[in-house]
Amino acid sequence: MTDGPDRAFSRSMLRAVGFTDADFAKPVVGIASTWSMVTPCNMHIDQLAREAAAGADAAGGKSVIFGTITVSDGISMGTPGMRYSLVSREIIADSIETVSGAEGFDAVVAIGGCDKNMPGCVMALSRLNRPSVFVYGGTILPGIHPQSGKECDIVSVFEAVAQHNAGKLDDAGLHAVELCSIPGAGSCGGMYTANTMASAIEALGMSLPNSSAQLAVGPEKREDCRRAGAAALSLLKAGIRPRDILTRRAFENAIAVVTALGGSTNAVLHLLAMASAAEVRLSIDDFGRIGRRVPVLADLRPSGKYGMAHLVRIGGLPPLMKMLLDKGLLHGDCLTVTGSTVGENLRGVKPYPADQDVIRPFSNPIKPDGHLRILRGNLAPGGAVAKITGKEGLRFSGRAIVFESEEAALKAILGDRVKAGHVIVIRNEGPVGGPGMREMLAPTSAIVGKGLGKDVGLITDGRFSGGSHGFVVGHITPEAAMGGPIAIVANGDPIAIDAVANTIDLGLAPRVIQARLRAWKPRKPNARRGALAKYARLVTNASEGAVTDKDPSA
Repeated sequence: MTDGPDRAFSRSMLRAVGFTDADFAKPVVGIASTWSMVTPCNMHIDQLAREAAAGADAAGGKSVIFGTITVSDGISMGTPGMRYSLVSREIIADSIETVSGAEGFDAVVAIGGCDKNMPGCVMALSRLNRPSVFVYGGTILPGIHPQSGKECDIVSVFEAVAQHNAGKLDDAGLHAVELCSIPGAGSCGGMYTANTMASAIEALGMSLPNSSAQLAVGPEKREDCRRAGAAALSLLKAGIRPRDILTRRAFENAIAVVTALGGSTNAVLHLLAMASAAEVRLSIDDFGRIGRRVPVLADLRPSGKYGMAHLVRIGGLPPLMKMLLDKGLLHGDCLTVTGSTVGENLRGVKPYPADQDVIRPFSNPIKPDGHLRILRGNLAPGGAVAKITGKEGLRFSGRAIVFESEEAALKAILGDRVKAGHVIVIRNEGPVGGPGMREMLAPTSAIVGKGLGKDVGLITDGRFSGGSHGFVVGHITPEAAMGGPIAIVANGDPIAIDAVANTIDLGLAPRVIQARLRAWKPRKPNARRGALAKYARLVTNASEGAVTDKDPSA
């Protein structure tokens, strides 16, 4: 890109952005920053990008910081804007790949702070396959309610909205929760999707040890960024590339860690997409297989009582990974961005303090097996994903109450049309039908806020926020827009969900189901032009990760 007389024009351009004669002999390290003032998750990442650049420069490289987009789920949730959320993952991956490929960077550091841009970063690094490190922007500190003194976060606000609607919370009470729940920079504070994906990426070996369990504000995160900049140069010298790290065994490690943490259902979607980018064979059934032998050990929100900041205080992720390794539940021989293996990185890691109860021992798990259940049946022949911690129960049967959009369902829940024993069906929210597979935090929070968390089920061809909890099933495949059985469910139909047998079934005779499917007609698409329409034309189904770059010959 810059060597020889015929590249004088390239050098001339780069001199204007700060290159000197000496810099042209150095490896160039691209620093992909997801900084944005759109959301607190990413508002500090410009500072972290400068720290990573300083680390790369100090190690003998020449850093170049560049940007990509992010969007805020917490702001767009429950609106048409949420359709862009999953779409943004593909745009982020495409943009990092595009800039890094066009500029010929020798190595890349990518810094993400929200649930879509993290898998988007790793997808791009996998496609490029140049020495790379991922850095997590860090978790937010919990808010403190001024009256009760209890910790609160973004999910507290969603649930407070439903409590307010139910008359359980007055205007002043809702305003108090709104004011205190988001105190500053960092990603949402429970084991929601951002912290789930940060932990998964560390378990994959693509970030430095404990990058996932650090506060967004503080010296540890700044040091993590500087070390990542230097690590990119070390990987370049050693010739270690992302696909040397992102093996099938590494993805199995990530699934095991996500399971032990009680992580988000979005981990299924995102890990499938990341594996696709790395050309690693992974299926939804791998989550079920690994979940049968890995218990849920973390008592973390949304279904538990602690936030990510509590895990940070007791030592972060490495002690949990050491526990899993010692039980034979991790592959210790997997390579990582340190240049060492998982087992070598965990050698000498001290256990958690004896007086903590954030991470349970194997003798007293939250749940003896995995919470991410892969369900199949006549409602989801291509699979569906449920997050069942056991607190919701293990089986649910009820009568369908059907809605063609998230907004319609939310209005019905808040308007008291949804009753105990209902199974809420929200359809035409899948990757194609949405398009974009919106998260359903508003309806699930409304159900909990109304006091119906154990009395109502919810199924959808959309997906759920990491903050959702209750008896909920998402990612139903095939989706309604593609003529899947969820498209023909009618009000009053019996639906049975079994998280022991891992089934989800419509209680109708096969001939009735087939007759309805023959009579079904597709709806007009919600988007005809632009990013959403382009996404709908390209995207695969949820059981394949909802990706847009699948090799058609594969």
